[in-house]
Parts: sequence; C-alpha cells; structure tokens
Amino acid sequence: MASPPPPSLLTALLLLLLLLIPPSQSQSATCTKQSFTNNKRYTFCNDLPSLNSFLHWDFNSAQSTLSLAFTATPPKPDGWVSWALNPTATGMAGSQALIAFKQPDGAMAVKTYNITSYAPLKESEVWFDVKDSSAETSSGGAITLFATVVLPEKGRTVLNHVWQVGGSVAGGVPAKHEFQPANLNAKGSLDLLEGHSSASTDGDSKLKKRNIHGVLNVVSWGIMFPTGIVMARYLRVFPSADPAWFYLHVSCQVSAYAIGVAGWGTGLKLGSESKSITYSVHRNIGITLFVFATLQVFALLLRPKKDHKYRVYWNVYHHGVGYSVAVLGIINVFKGLAILQPDPKWKRAYIIVIAILGGITLLLEAFTWVVVLKRKKAGKSPNSYEDYNNGHSRQEP
Repeated sequence: MASPPPPSLLTALLLLLLLLIPPSQSQSATCTKQSFTNNKRYTFCNDLPSLNSFLHWDFNSAQSTLSLAFTATPPKPDGWVSWALNPTATGMAGSQALIAFKQPDGAMAVKTYNITSYAPLKESEVWFDVKDSSAETSSGGAITLFATVVLPEKGRTVLNHVWQVGGSVAGGVPAKHEFQPANLNAKGSLDLLEGHSSASTDGDSKLKKRNIHGVLNVVSWGIMFPTGIVMARYLRVFPSADPAWFYLHVSCQVSAYAIGVAGWGTGLKLGSESKSITYSVHRNIGITLFVFATLQVFALLLRPKKDHKYRVYWNVYHHGVGYSVAVLGIINVFKGLAILQPDPKWKRAYIIVIAILGGITLLLEAFTWVVVLKRKKAGKSPNSYEDYNNGHSRQEP
C-alpha cells in the first residue's frame, strides 16, 4: 500500500496551538509621570489596559461631579480620541461619549455623542451634563481630553467606561475606528472612589472565540479539504493503494467537514453577538462552503456504481464542487486572517503550508502523468489519465 503525501498535520497542530494564544499588549506605566499644560493635578490616575491610554480623575461624591483627563494617541495625526460612560452595558453600543478631534481650522473640539450603533455619528446630548470640556495635543501626537461632568445618579460610584481612538475625521464627524483586539478590549469598570479601573473580561472571551473560530476553519477548510483532494487525485494511480486511497479520502474529508461545521457554528455565534459588526464577504463565503460541503457528504450516499450511465455526471459534479470547496476555503482563510489580524508570522505560516501542499501537488501531477503514459505505451492502462479520475480501471470499494 502506498503511503499518502505528507498532509502537514504537525504544522496544522502547531498553528492550532499558537493561534489560541491571544496577542499581548505591551505598555509602560506612565500615568504618574504625566503633566498637563494647565498644571492640573488629579487624585487618581490609571494606565488603561488597551490602546496605550491613560485616565486621570477627581470625584466629588457630594455633588456627583467627575473631573477627568483622558490621554491617548490616535493611529493617524488627523484622528480622534474618545472616552465614554455606558450606564446600561459594558460595550461601545449605548455609551455616552466625549470625542476630541482637530477641526478644519486647526482648533481642538470636544463633542458629545450618544453611541447607539456603528452607524455614522451625530452630535447629541448625553446621559450626563458637561460643565466644561477642552482638549490639547502634544508633540508626540497624543491628544488629552479634559472634561468636568455631572453624573445624574448620585451614589453610583462604580461605572462602565469605554475608550477608543480613530484614524480620521470626515466633514467634522469622527470616522469608524478599527476593530482590532486592542480596540475591542478598550472597556472596563471604573471605581470612582477607590481609584482603580479593572479591565472587562468580555473582550478576552470574545478574542478567544475568534481565535478558536479561526483555527478550526484554517485546519478544516484551509488544510484538510485540499489534502483530501490530493489523496484522491494521486493515490488512485497506484494499484497497491486501491481501495485504501478511497477510505483515506473519505476519512480526511468527513473529519474536515466535522471540524469545519464546528468552525462555522462558532462564526454564527460570534455574528449573533456582534450585530453591529458584519463581515459580509467572509460570512457569505462561509455559508457557501457549508452548503457545498454538505452536498458533498450527501452525494457520497448517492454515488452510482462505476459502470452506471450516470456515473460520469456524478464525477463531474463531485469534482467540481470539491475543487470549489478547496478554492473558496483557502480564499476565506485569508479573508478571516485579514479580519482577525494575528501576528503576521501566522499568515506567513499558513502561506508556507499551502505552498508546500501546492509543491507536492505539482510533483505528484508530473509523476502521475509519467506513470500513466508509460502504462499506456505498455498497453496496460486506460486510454487516458482522465479515466483514472473518473474511477475506471480500479477496484470499487
């Protein structure tokens, strides 16, 4: 029995383990070293756990007044920074935001927004009253937002807060921010009296789900399905591999389908939890993959015998859908990597895996044609290589 070409399973498992490790956020604790041009000093300061941001504040519980200075660096010079309170939830949706940015005339502005979704923002009143606000920039590009707000609920001293940075302002309106892990994790709980801010665990949980979703789909649609096709296409040429190639092919594809369905399910779950964020192309390709792969599994039950008059049509269908799944799977893996944006080395690792599989395919294609042509000359083979692909001149499992 001939052994199958290396399916790079060790590489796939390594990718599985490493992608599950969330990216670390490196940040130095510098809020105690910060100073402001107005020489204002605050009772509390915290280095926030994401986006290299810092929050200083004073809280007057008798008057329910919060004075704050929020510092962050937008990704581009003409970007914006935002700090918000969310009285009803832990995320951005529903937050009552202060956003600082540079206006066309070069002056800094601080405006209020009620964030109900990721739709274009409209300036509006917010949950708290703003007594005064201002903003300043530093030589390093950081923006500091100053504000004094009056909280409407006296006695409420632990609040959900959210902070964010964006790269551009269009027509005086802050544009969407990025959806990278650092942006999605920019939220937490703020204890106004105790003077500390704790990070929200929702972001880490969602990031882990995104990583699991990515790993399952890379291993199934991106590696195992193409490997199963290579097994079926090239092992059948060797008589000693018949019918072993068939069972290897079926085992690989059924396993890939099971893992892929699990990855597809986690994608649906992530989509239901993030209604305001939609990756339409990635989602639609994923749905198409699920439908095509399901058809392939059920087609196995309807496979005609090799001498049946409809067998040639079944072969065309089976091969066409199978190659479509392989191509769409690889495309969607790259779409997913662009969304998840792990460390670039993981994208390079997947490219290397696909390159190795492609190289093996080319070598086996050339070798197979050599074998077929030699057998044809010796009068011991079918009329063409396509006969092998159509399932003739071999034992039916």
